[in-house]
Amino acid sequence: MNKLFLGILLLNCFQFSLSAQEKETAKAETTKHSAHERKIPIDTSVTTQHSVTINGTPIDYTATTGMQPVWDESGQPTASLQYTYYTRNNVKDRAARPLLISFNGGPGSASVWMHLAYTGPRILKIDDEGYPVQPYGIKDNPFSVLDVTDIVYVNPANTGYSRTIPEQLEVKDRKKFFGINADIKYLAEWLNTFVTRNNRWQSPKYIVGESYGGTRVMGLSLALQDQQWMYLNGVIMVSPADYKVIRVGGPVSDALNLPYFTAAAWYHKALPDELQSKDLLDILPESEDYTLNTLIPALAKGWHIKDSDRDAVAEKMAYYSGLSKTEILNQNLVISTSYFWKNLLKDKGAFTLGRLDSRYLGFDRQVSGMETDYNPELTSWLHSFTPAINYYLQEELNFKTDIKYNMFGPVHPWDNENDTTRDDLRLAMAQNPYLNVLVQSGYFDGATTYFNAKYTMWQVDPSGRMKDRFEFKGYRSGHMMYLRREDLKVANDDIRAFIERTLAKGKSAKY
Repeated sequence: MNKLFLGILLLNCFQFSLSAQEKETAKAETTKHSAHERKIPIDTSVTTQHSVTINGTPIDYTATTGMQPVWDESGQPTASLQYTYYTRNNVKDRAARPLLISFNGGPGSASVWMHLAYTGPRILKIDDEGYPVQPYGIKDNPFSVLDVTDIVYVNPANTGYSRTIPEQLEVKDRKKFFGINADIKYLAEWLNTFVTRNNRWQSPKYIVGESYGGTRVMGLSLALQDQQWMYLNGVIMVSPADYKVIRVGGPVSDALNLPYFTAAAWYHKALPDELQSKDLLDILPESEDYTLNTLIPALAKGWHIKDSDRDAVAEKMAYYSGLSKTEILNQNLVISTSYFWKNLLKDKGAFTLGRLDSRYLGFDRQVSGMETDYNPELTSWLHSFTPAINYYLQEELNFKTDIKYNMFGPVHPWDNENDTTRDDLRLAMAQNPYLNVLVQSGYFDGATTYFNAKYTMWQVDPSGRMKDRFEFKGYRSGHMMYLRREDLKVANDDIRAFIERTLAKGKSAKY
């Protein structure tokens, strides 16, 4: 009995010992996971397989989501950029297949906008005009350009999951990333690495940039040629921001807003009946002609303008803008866009207009004033884009991380000095006979207006010798014209046609 009791006691002690050991192991594992640092490896990728039907054709494709370093002169990583790279499967000749490199703007904006709403294979679940609906989600994009080109979406430093290394850099190091020229330089280097790693040197290449991304891709066109010896077939600027106009101000900058005023007022039925009864594309040439030939010279005169001329200009501006002649005279013929957003509908429901897309309405604490309390279009977009990109990357593309996805990242102060990007694009085109430009703008964009985009296009090559290599396309929507389903199809078709038109097809690069 004593031996039996002793055996049972020893067995129980042994079992308790094992249990305690298991508990300690479990505790250690728990401690290890809870102490996990919230960082992404600086060089990593995840690959998944998918399919989509584009224009009636089923397409299988590979999605690679990853982080690729930015290297300094000594070969050390100073940042890691997150990207998503889509390639069509079963392509016989990858070298002949184009590569589209996509950026958004800000500066400080992630690449989420065009990625999940324009050219990519998956887009937001929104209504046909672009407004958010719940439950939030994504769906296939039946108009994606993935049928004709592979695509990579790049998040510059501190946007999306991209981060500088270390994240809190000294001011002197921040200058390597956060400015017009610094941004262009390191992104050109990064693209060299990406193209080499993915064996795309032989492919025809296109870069697309939206908003500030227009400035970025103008500069990259020359930086890629001169610093990386990488030549492009096309530059696509979507609602481009040209700081040579926007940040300079003055008579030209002020006057160029009038055709946008005409478009937005037409949309909200705020124009005189004579204009309102016509189609938008019938009245915009009128407003454009008046802007170039009358308004710019009038504003250039300042107080030197005759009283009778001032009165006539105010009356015509009222005719084309939907504002009152008195308002315009009270502001010396210079109407800011912020005033227009606040006051166009002041007596018509007291709604404010969206900055980036003036189809969107908001309302402020006070009806009168010089500027709006908030941007209704941006809050609307953040409704649908933020949950969609977080779900998509983590659950469909299997890129798991606790890092916050920066829709807008900490990149300021931003160095805007020495902006030569417009001239850079001209020189890149002169050096490269293959290089063509497509500009896409929404008529109701009040931030980077369509007429400003036209003006930029005209100023790139004042000689006109390369004008046949520029193409402008306008759409009846705003900054992100692709949110409107009708324009989503047309705008993608325009990119598709541009790529097809600008492929070399055996033609030599020579004049």
